[in-house]
Amino acid sequence: MTVSETIPQPRERILRAAADLLAEGGREAVSTRSVSAAAGVQAQTIYRQFGDMQGLLDEVAQRGFASYLAEKQANLASGDAVDQLRHGWDLHVAFGLANPALYRLLYTDPRPGEGATVMGEAYDILVQLVTRVAEAGRLRMSVEAAAAMIHAAGIGVTVTLISASAAGLLAEHEGLSENTRDAVLAALIADERDTGAAESRAERGARHAVALKALLDEEDGRQPFTPGEHLLLTEWLARLTSRPGSGGD
Repeated sequence: MTVSETIPQPRERILRAAADLLAEGGREAVSTRSVSAAAGVQAQTIYRQFGDMQGLLDEVAQRGFASYLAEKQANLASGDAVDQLRHGWDLHVAFGLANPALYRLLYTDPRPGEGATVMGEAYDILVQLVTRVAEAGRLRMSVEAAAAMIHAAGIGVTVTLISASAAGLLAEHEGLSENTRDAVLAALIADERDTGAAESRAERGARHAVALKALLDEEDGRQPFTPGEHLLLTEWLARLTSRPGSGGD
């Protein structure tokens, strides 16, 4: 083994140094000077490799998110979509608590750059899972609205727990994640055992409209409708989906 094979190349040293500084001191700790010193390179090398510090942070975020994203992808395997949503929520919160500085960089940075791309991949997986619930006729609102609610609630819980952990108050929030997760999913998803007599016609109609729209969207252009017919049907289904969930039988 040669010396060049044992010593990481400058790009790798820079990435490792930036990731370590981020984990130890947060975004404020990652500066040109600190990364240069930790990686043993000149500032010009950072700019030559990554364009600017934002480019470096984007790649650090992308690399740090990769293992979490792989777990999310694996969670798409066959199984109950609702159980997978619960597991996906737990993965999200666990990732944030294990990587608080990286999580803040990804989800609270005003200019996430490439981070937006990797987060978009995770959000796409969430949408796929919610779509599966819709296709089963159990979703009470549109896929888009339900996914946005789960996403927003998950981020809120994770940021709250990260702040509590930093203040040494995590024990006071025991059960927050699980209780919020279950409350959100219960509001969005009809329990198979409770559907039927307990629902109004409007509620049943909304669920079936959501299911039909999800199935049509999955046809990927193969539906037996003209573009105009598809647009009109989509509008009708959206109107049924948005009807109030009570009264009007």
